[in-house]
Amino acid sequence: MKPSVFVSRKIPAAGLELLEQHCSVDLWTAELPPSYDTLLTKVRDKEGVLYLLTEQIDSRLLDAAGPGLKVLSGFAVGYDNVDIPAATERGIPVGHTPGVLTETTADLAFALLLSAGRRIYESARFAQQGRWQTWSPTAFLGRDAFRATLGILGMGRIGQAMARRAQGFEMEVVFHDPNDTTAVDPKLGNRLGFDEVLSRADFLSVHVPLTPQTRHLIDRAALQQMKPTATLINTSRGPVVDHDALTEALAQGEIGYAALDVTEPEPLPDDHPLFDATNCLIVPHIGSASVATRDKMASMAAENLLAGLRGRRLPHCVNPEVYRDAEEGQ
Repeated sequence: MKPSVFVSRKIPAAGLELLEQHCSVDLWTAELPPSYDTLLTKVRDKEGVLYLLTEQIDSRLLDAAGPGLKVLSGFAVGYDNVDIPAATERGIPVGHTPGVLTETTADLAFALLLSAGRRIYESARFAQQGRWQTWSPTAFLGRDAFRATLGILGMGRIGQAMARRAQGFEMEVVFHDPNDTTAVDPKLGNRLGFDEVLSRADFLSVHVPLTPQTRHLIDRAALQQMKPTATLINTSRGPVVDHDALTEALAQGEIGYAALDVTEPEPLPDDHPLFDATNCLIVPHIGSASVATRDKMASMAAENLLAGLRGRRLPHCVNPEVYRDAEEGQ
């Protein structure tokens, strides 16, 4: 009999077809994610669960799944929506998809940088609305990326990929990483303190994981340290930025522009004031949205799930200590 698994959203065929060959798949096909109460029902008696970032995986849900749950597999790099200690305590390995979206997300971050700097979204709407009457020497004046200063917060894989892209524009790169042990090629930029990166950046790109320490890392005080002409780019996690503080900073001209791929909450309500800000560009969490990257994520998530169902080590495991604990208990 094939193992029974729940997949919380339709993922690309590269992963879904692989699962359907080897598992009995209960697939959530609606466009919107299942509610938490629905999840509690869907995971019951399942041996595996493949979930997205929109699903909250906590102790209650793990208990609802029952003792037969063998593996959790995330269609994502991040795992801040999962209670990892609770899964580890129950001996459940948790998979994710690291490395696969580095270049694609850096592409999107740099695209946001250029779009914000050159006010592409504003000017495109202006033309589409039939307001473009003539060429103007003063309309939609933006900020050059060429030889500007790029500040990067978080110099992991994506931050370093962003720095490599900046080299083509001869940008000066300064960075701060909360993890002081992160190895960075000195050719990619200069490591500075948090406050100095804020004050020097013409463009500030955020690439830190969401942790208790980074929640609202960009708050009112941080925004006040930035240049009034600076652009903030966030492709990490929405709660890293205090959106109330950002709304006020944009309205009062404390910073020049913001370009966001992630928000808090996500999605933002239609009536959120950031949507009314002409100096704010918001896209719907498309950092990893290329065909090749999403196919690879789907394959990795499926391979993690199948490995766990077969009692094998996950190729990409968040909590490898579950294996050490099992070995020590033998």
